[in-house]
Amino acid sequence: MKSLLKTLPVAAALLLISTPAFAEGALSTASQSDPGLVGFGAGFAIGLAALGSGLGQGRIAASAMDGMARNPQAGGDIRTSMLIALAFPESLVLFAFAIAYLLIQAL
Repeated sequence: MKSLLKTLPVAAALLLISTPAFAEGALSTASQSDPGLVGFGAGFAIGLAALGSGLGQGRIAASAMDGMARNPQAGGDIRTSMLIALAFPESLVLFAFAIAYLLIQAL
């Protein structure tokens, strides 16, 4: 109950702060004033997503290899779980690419 009382004011504050982000026409105004910043933001988004995805996939693979080394009989199950889990960090890169594409097309 105490954690809920701490979480609700923070959630309410975040909702109130994020409201100006949805202002209509904000993207078109920014892209008309300086299209270089939109391109920089798109490239930065893809780069940051690729970095995070690479780190996440490396950690998943290292943990899977560690698990297979400890219990070789469970190697097939661990490998299957690892391949499914690798899709989640990769989806981050695909979402970043889609957002970057939409930003560039907004110019």
